[in-house]
Amino acid sequence: MALSKKPVTGMKDILPEEMEIRDYVIGIIKETYGNFGFTSIETPCVENIANLNCKAGGENEKLIFKILKRGEKLRLAEAKGEEDLVDGGLRYDLTVPLVRYYSAHANELPSPFKALQMGNVWRADRPQRGRYRQFMQCDIDILGEASNLAEIELILATTTTLGRLGFRNFRIRINDRQILKAMAAYSGFAEADYDQVFIILDKMDKIGMEGVKEELLEAGFAKDSVDRYLELFQGMNAADNAIAYITEQLSEVLPAGVKESFQEIIDSVEATKGDFFELAFDPTLVRGMSYYTGTIFEIDMPEFGGSCGGGGRYDKMVGKFTGNDVPACGFSIGFERIILLLLESGFKVPKAGKRIAYLMEKGLSSEKLCEVTAQAQAEREKGNQILVARMNKNKKFQKEQLTAQGYEEFVEFYKEELKR
Repeated sequence: MALSKKPVTGMKDILPEEMEIRDYVIGIIKETYGNFGFTSIETPCVENIANLNCKAGGENEKLIFKILKRGEKLRLAEAKGEEDLVDGGLRYDLTVPLVRYYSAHANELPSPFKALQMGNVWRADRPQRGRYRQFMQCDIDILGEASNLAEIELILATTTTLGRLGFRNFRIRINDRQILKAMAAYSGFAEADYDQVFIILDKMDKIGMEGVKEELLEAGFAKDSVDRYLELFQGMNAADNAIAYITEQLSEVLPAGVKESFQEIIDSVEATKGDFFELAFDPTLVRGMSYYTGTIFEIDMPEFGGSCGGGGRYDKMVGKFTGNDVPACGFSIGFERIILLLLESGFKVPKAGKRIAYLMEKGLSSEKLCEVTAQAQAEREKGNQILVARMNKNKKFQKEQLTAQGYEEFVEFYKEELKR
């Protein structure tokens, strides 16, 4: 059987042009987040299967690439179920590994702990534009900060990074799971049904108010509850201040302090941000992960036509590992989608110096070769990028390829003379 030159479905090879952009973006991300006090960490790509299946990953738990036990531990003939065959899996996000990491090392870390983590994750998902089965995630998280300072810092750090990469006119949608739950309680839905209600609500942007109403009724929910629920959204649409309206309506069921904290996040970001993005309250924003307990946010980019990142507060997740809850909040940039948009826009990595290709004719003497390499090194010390290569027979095609890679000047070395 012939070997395949193609990568596995849903995964891709990365060519030099894209790799250069990826490296540049990673550099901007690390530098910007570093300016906000975030420090880099790294966790293994393989996690204990029990951790991955801890009911914190939502639908992603159905997409795990599972790893068989190895050696003597793998007893296929005696296996009665998956637990006898599998003990690990490739991580499907960076949050579960982060929480495990923090739970193991909390005594060695500052409090609050501001973590930056970048790395590949794997999901057995259906590939499509901007979605792969192996892809890089870029997360910042703050653990140990109970106040809304965590949300404010996360939003400002993320938007500052996107601004430095040249993105404009994007929108950060923001909501709170406590508001979502209070709206459902106010309307008369049973707490056990909240997740089902939210899954349908999450389709609002695609099927509209009438579509949501129809699906809620088809799911068997009482008409009085559905009508009361949708009246809240209609009231917010008509109100001058949607936050003031909804928090007043929910005053009897909304936990104390939610309104003030939520409004403070918006006011603080608005007072600090530039004019290159919009921050907007969106009462239909749900976010799929079941571990969110408070504020949630999502990045909408007009160029992509969908989400390019998101996050929120997950104050109960560390407690699953340690027995003691720790306040936590995180924001993830859709790294692969950002790279896709930069590639589609023709983005070129800015260079401080020149890109110069030194092309040497074959048969150059050792003495001449030493001169060329010394000259190249001197140019590199000036900040220029110098490629030293043998000259191909088809020099014209070689130059065309190098020009496509960004080389703007060529120096040719021959046995007898130097030509520019």
